[in-house]
Amino acid sequence: MSEAFTGFVRRLHPFDALDSGTIAELAKVVTRREVEEGATLLSAGDMVTEFSLIVEGTIDLVSREGTLISQLREGDYFGGLALLNDGRAVHSIEAASDAVLYDIPGPVFQALVRDHSVVDAYFNRAGKRRAAGSGVASPVAEGWLARPLSDLMSKPAFTCPAGTQIREAARLMSEQGYSCILAVDDGGNLAGILTARDMTRIVAEGRAGDTLVSEVMTADPFAASADQTGFDAVVAMSERGFGHLPVVAEGKPVGILTQTDLVRRHSVSAVFLIRDIASRNDYEGLAAITANIPTLLAHLVGAGVPAHQIGRMITSISDAATRRLIAMAIDKLGPPPVPWLWLACGSQGRREQTGVSDQDNCLFLSDEYDETEHGDYFAAFAKFVSDGLNAAGYVYCPGDMMATNPRWRQPASVWRGYFEKWIRVPEPMAQMLASVMFDLRAIDGDSTLYEGVQAHTLEMARQDSIFQSHMIGNSLKHQPPLGLFRGFALIRGGEHKNTIDMKHSGVVPIVDLGRVYALKGAIPAVNTRERLVEAIRRDVLSDSGGADLLDAFDLVSMVRLQHQARQVREGEKPDNFLVPSRLSALERNHLRDAFAVVKSLQSSLGYGRL
Repeated sequence: MSEAFTGFVRRLHPFDALDSGTIAELAKVVTRREVEEGATLLSAGDMVTEFSLIVEGTIDLVSREGTLISQLREGDYFGGLALLNDGRAVHSIEAASDAVLYDIPGPVFQALVRDHSVVDAYFNRAGKRRAAGSGVASPVAEGWLARPLSDLMSKPAFTCPAGTQIREAARLMSEQGYSCILAVDDGGNLAGILTARDMTRIVAEGRAGDTLVSEVMTADPFAASADQTGFDAVVAMSERGFGHLPVVAEGKPVGILTQTDLVRRHSVSAVFLIRDIASRNDYEGLAAITANIPTLLAHLVGAGVPAHQIGRMITSISDAATRRLIAMAIDKLGPPPVPWLWLACGSQGRREQTGVSDQDNCLFLSDEYDETEHGDYFAAFAKFVSDGLNAAGYVYCPGDMMATNPRWRQPASVWRGYFEKWIRVPEPMAQMLASVMFDLRAIDGDSTLYEGVQAHTLEMARQDSIFQSHMIGNSLKHQPPLGLFRGFALIRGGEHKNTIDMKHSGVVPIVDLGRVYALKGAIPAVNTRERLVEAIRRDVLSDSGGADLLDAFDLVSMVRLQHQARQVREGEKPDNFLVPSRLSALERNHLRDAFAVVKSLQSSLGYGRL
């Protein structure tokens, strides 16, 4: 049996990379098992004690609800995921035919993973996730742009009461060597900021020394929270053109971030693109900047930046372009006649854009809006912004989900009626519209126009079980491309024959699941990863299922981005159609595992289990 086992595993990766001594030790502890067709080898929830390699026969991977997820054959394995997590089987394992297995004791398999990097790299995606959660990150993730402002800001916050005389404020700033001072109210909350530049202006105006800080400060300044990142700070400071960013926790100042702090640290091209966007005054200028996005994406992927951070950075550029176009529209058309709010939906709304993005947007208008009096202005406003986005590479939405469509340019009360109708009468078109519009995120304007609508809609959806059932059914229409025989279900014909659509078959099924969990838990987040994390925290999604789904989402998203980055490096236009043969065997196996996780969670959702 020793020779048979040795000959078998020598043909399988990653065991083929092990030295002869390790293989010989394995052969001493492995057992050969024969199973009969129809036997249940493991039930979902059972403790797993062995890692099993399939020598002959066919093994079925079955969900808790009895749905066939995949079939495993010679050279495949089962038990590894459980042994590297909580030790319990996620699915049932059943023999579809008579089969022969090699069983490696669980502790021996775990030791292989621990002691051999090639085995760890192959099997332990879950371990990598745990390491990330414990603060062990890639060198790029440890860069200052990804670090919280609590690590980057000047400490502590330098403050004075808003009623302080400017003579005293100037003396304090000089003694401490600060270029600004934060004014606080009686409750210790941030009330304003006074900078050295302000002091120069005050002197030029001939103000008396007993003038109060509250009279000359910048009141209610823009501030960031201590848990936001360096990247968030740079984007905010670049777009708004100020040199001091107060950092607050629960409204109280805890620090200050200055341009001096930033120049001490390295920057990345995303920041420069956003900065340059703010200085452009025409479509051509914006297009010249956004044309660099594919190259930036390839750079970020090559640097090892996590997929969700790449999505956030790429989306920040389109957000900046949108806000610049809005400012240009107002310069051209004059001030808007009533309050308004521009929102993005789709991948921009979720902060998940890649190198391939169209535009999905809408306008919420104040209920003061009158079509006869104000309609022409906002029609021209929407057209200017959408045309500019198209010129910048964010092509018009094929489904006309844009603010240029009068249906998606309405007062807040009309929008509230839309959502109420979609929830009350969840027919197929309503489901499609709800799926798009539940990903709305405010970009520019009066955010209060949407806040009330969002809270009201989430509460309605949470209480309506019929609507949720329809949403679940709609979310299951996008299935991961997983064939029954441990292969991929490829596109069968057309321009993209024999490829996987990494958007609609890869990412979208997970996005759909995240949206359903958000509705069940009335979770306001629109980013898919944030939705999943919050769904776990609120017990809408189980810890084990949620952890696996997060892992699957990260992997599928990164494989998609790596595909696009490779196309950019090869001079091609990036798309979402991946040829599986371009992946290594290790990458293909991990991608199959990720799709199996998604299919399993879809099955659980369809049967009412989370």
